[in-house]
Amino acid sequence: MPAVLLDGKKLAQTMQAETAAAAAVFAQKYGLRPGLAAVLVGDNPASRVYVRNKRKACQQAGFESWLHELPHETAQSELLGLIGRLNDDPAVHGILVQLPLPPQIDEGEIIQAVSPLKDVDAFGPENIGLLAAGHPRYLPCTPHGVQQLLLRNSVRLEGAHVVIVGRSSIVGKPLALILMQKAAGANATVTVCHSRSRNLADLTRQADVVVVAIGLAAFLKPDMVRPGAIVVDVGINRLPDGKLVGDVDFAAVREVASAITPVPGGVGPMTITMLLHNTLSAAQLQMLMKV
Repeated sequence: MPAVLLDGKKLAQTMQAETAAAAAVFAQKYGLRPGLAAVLVGDNPASRVYVRNKRKACQQAGFESWLHELPHETAQSELLGLIGRLNDDPAVHGILVQLPLPPQIDEGEIIQAVSPLKDVDAFGPENIGLLAAGHPRYLPCTPHGVQQLLLRNSVRLEGAHVVIVGRSSIVGKPLALILMQKAAGANATVTVCHSRSRNLADLTRQADVVVVAIGLAAFLKPDMVRPGAIVVDVGINRLPDGKLVGDVDFAAVREVASAITPVPGGVGPMTITMLLHNTLSAAQLQMLMKV
């Protein structure tokens, strides 16, 4: 039988409704709404779409939302100045700097400039360090979305062998840290593979859960998957004909796996959902620190 679809779009609607309800309670208690400021530098079409979708989700969930658009030629100092002002603004609880940034800007310095309490992407070294130490403040959005997509579809992660294909700082590394936590919804055995891994197919065939985030269209083939395994596709690639596909050969792998995420409509909506979750958490934390 073809694999069951893990519908991220449907789950995102459910979880965003939960977050909206919690945001309404927050607003009633404190007299202000959770606020997310997005910063977009340049005119990258994909980045513009991502930011628009994030702002739309904020508005639907009852959040305040601001967009700061800067030209492609913006200097590092100018962007740092804006981030400093947002760090100091009590109405802004979360700051999202949309990546990638133009080449004249040092992404690492910009990420570190965001206040750790407002780092709702959880890309900064303090929040990644807290996660690595086992005391997470906020979880990076895409990896957290993967975890929630599995848990809310009754996938038992405790003791499971999860093989992650891709070692990026945005997905692969933080997902491994999340799933290795001594915590509910984790306690997995994790293997991280990448483009230099030898005998990669031998490793993926050992997995109970395969997560693919390598940035290559249709990379994972059915002979790389153990029958009955669960496959999560984090990739998104645009083909020459304009079609969006993931890193998994979806039609073929669906005949082998027991459950699989579609692209689009799988992990993508969950990323935005967890951004809202983090922004609400940041707002709650910042208000508690004022008491």
